Amino acid sequence: MSKNTSPDVVSFKSDEVREPKSKKPVEDIEVKDSQLIFQSVWHELEKEVGVENLKFPAEIFWLNGAPGAGKGTQTAFIMEFRDLTEKPIVVSELLQSPEAKEKIDAGLLAGDREVTKLVLRALLDPKFESGAVVDGYPRTMTQVECLKLFHRRLSTLRSKYLGTFQESQFPKPRFHIIMLFIDEDESVRRQLLRGERCIAHNKEVDASGVGEKWEVRKTDLDEASAHKRYKTFKESTYDSLTTLREVFHYHFINAHGSIIEVQQRIISELKYQSSLELDQPTYDRISSIPLAEQLSLHARQLLVNRLDSYEKFHCELFESVVGLIKSKFIPIVEKHSISGLAYINSENEILNDPLAITMLIDVFTERGFTAVVDIQKKEVPTRIDPKSYEIINRVKNVYRVRINFPGSKIRRG
Repeated sequence: MSKNTSPDVVSFKSDEVREPKSKKPVEDIEVKDSQLIFQSVWHELEKEVGVENLKFPAEIFWLNGAPGAGKGTQTAFIMEFRDLTEKPIVVSELLQSPEAKEKIDAGLLAGDREVTKLVLRALLDPKFESGAVVDGYPRTMTQVECLKLFHRRLSTLRSKYLGTFQESQFPKPRFHIIMLFIDEDESVRRQLLRGERCIAHNKEVDASGVGEKWEVRKTDLDEASAHKRYKTFKESTYDSLTTLREVFHYHFINAHGSIIEVQQRIISELKYQSSLELDQPTYDRISSIPLAEQLSLHARQLLVNRLDSYEKFHCELFESVVGLIKSKFIPIVEKHSISGLAYINSENEILNDPLAITMLIDVFTERGFTAVVDIQKKEVPTRIDPKSYEIINRVKNVYRVRINFPGSKIRRG
């Protein structure tokens, strides 16, 4: 990391720098470099902790964003939304570790190999077992290739130990690439605004003696530097990460607008998707069951069709059910208009017909209520057997109907 670089702006250099003449050789060299780097890092980890202790999180969110896109603001929201409790692994902070500083002080570059090893070692911490957010990796094409190799290695281990007692140690790897994006003009505007706010805050701290000063990035004070920082992001990190669109779950989030607007987009992007997160056999087993949103998509039209069919093909039964609702149910419902909840028991024999129960539920639904019917069977003594003197019972149905609806709001006080 260059001495002139802000701690939040980490510059990486590949362990070997070559300048081939064409794009194809560049890609080939980056792939070969990444293979050498990853194999070396993985071998060291196996040697340090042992294969049996290579337990990585089942779900990892690889977070990157344009300068000023609001990573600091939205990371906490992303973690809360996905039920992640541990702090994110921030690459710029890893490079401040004693181990990294020792190499930097010795004149060694914090290259792709060093960064990759720091990230993978951090992910081995048991506290990240349920999931982790990695802020600032991958940022170069070599790191992108290392990430692919990492996922491939975890998938291989998963296949190797599937069906063994070690299966739980090697869960299906789920990688999410999250890109918070804003255009260059907005990025520069936010960077400079952040600089102004930091300076104003620090002046208040100096004047009052209360609080802690905020770090002022050099790129937040100079427009040309802010443009340069964005250009570096666009040409290096952004372009590298777009190659992962076809490999992992890639979440491109438009970070323009208010915090709430951006969070709504995050929710839409990161909502649970069984086809992406379940193992294939599990998904195949349950996928024949329709999704709730599919059922509700045409629910209104289906309701209308059913009600019309009752009137056309089952007129007498439909008339009886509607009469029962008007004479017996609605008076009770009206008494519970404040609470919005009524429980009604009925022994009316009309409801012995399953179609009548369906009609009752549909009528209440059409009128804006939610009705749920529970059938309870009770034994009722009818007579005594004259020979055995045993009590002869008959079974009767008691229909318990729960009806919900918007209650009345009362002003109190």
